[in-house]
Amino acid sequence: MNETDKPGVVCKAGQLPTEFLPAERATPASISRDSAAIAGTPMFQRVLGMIPDAVLILNPERQIVFHNEAFIRLASHTDPRKILGLRPGEAFQCIHSDETQGGCGTTVFCRECGAPKAILKAQAQGHATEECRIAVKSGDALDVRVWTTRFELGGKTYIAFAVTDTSHENRRRALERIFFHDVLNTASGLRGLTEVFSEASAEEKVEVHGMIQGLSNRLIDEIQAQRELAAAESGDVVPKIEIVNSRQIIDEVADTYRHHDVAKGKTLRVDDKTVTNDLGTDKTLLRRVVGNMTKNALEASGSGDTVTLGCDLHGGEIEFWVHNPSVMPESVKLQVFQRSFSTKGSGRGLGTYSMRLLTEKYLRGKVSFTSEHGKGTRFMARLPSG
Repeated sequence: MNETDKPGVVCKAGQLPTEFLPAERATPASISRDSAAIAGTPMFQRVLGMIPDAVLILNPERQIVFHNEAFIRLASHTDPRKILGLRPGEAFQCIHSDETQGGCGTTVFCRECGAPKAILKAQAQGHATEECRIAVKSGDALDVRVWTTRFELGGKTYIAFAVTDTSHENRRRALERIFFHDVLNTASGLRGLTEVFSEASAEEKVEVHGMIQGLSNRLIDEIQAQRELAAAESGDVVPKIEIVNSRQIIDEVADTYRHHDVAKGKTLRVDDKTVTNDLGTDKTLLRRVVGNMTKNALEASGSGDTVTLGCDLHGGEIEFWVHNPSVMPESVKLQVFQRSFSTKGSGRGLGTYSMRLLTEKYLRGKVSFTSEHGKGTRFMARLPSG
């Protein structure tokens, strides 16, 4: 199968291939004419200059023909002259913007991005609002809310593309939601153990009582950890580093979720080859990461399925992982770690975002996943073992 035969790729005669929106661009002369037409409307310029949000004016090919000063500040551009003719993702230096010949709007990732979707809706319906998370080449990520409006000027149709940075707002809201998400997970495990305790034999009650005590202490740890996160205005905290045993983390998480509501009808097992290794990390945050991987895997599994968790050594790093037999749809794979993404409705589905936030921002690690037919889905959190 060649490139133009792949599903989703549009490649008609004389057109560039694309996975979503048309790839063709206007000529430099056309861009200059459009830019001059807008710049030649003083009132238009003054109004855009007064708006505190970043604003772009796009031609029908989605290229920038005008921008205000607020956009320069938001996108951190040092040379505004190089912006004209770019598409929004290219101007923001999105990591996917140069993966294809057509650029912004033409990759498979663009199908799930709020920016090109807002442009497409405005072209068809007149206006749109979308949330968007842009991973930029510097390694940072920008969370924005995009408003688009179709308008005419001088007999030509343009799109006004306004952007508000919502990173700080989203970070605070997401940290609060992650807290409730994780505390409810622990509380659900605690409730499950109390139900087991009421039906246990005298000998079993000793063991279950110890597990209930452990979960109660964990609940207090998570509340304390969240209070410290919320107190940090920038979202940066100094993790409480202590020596943690990898097998102990895996066993504690397994004990918690075996009695969780999402584990009913399913098997949760610890891999026989799980390593017993000491590492310096924040125990509470690491437990939250592995716990979220486990809960998500159980939620994605069907009755009778087996979810396996474990950890392996890879040179100077230790990898905590959870596997389930299901496979994620392609649309989910493309946005699984995004803050704004959820398959479970508003305010839910924060487990994968939490994994990335806690692992990469606070634990000096890296999260990843694989999901293939015949192999199932595996989420990994790799941390320094030292």
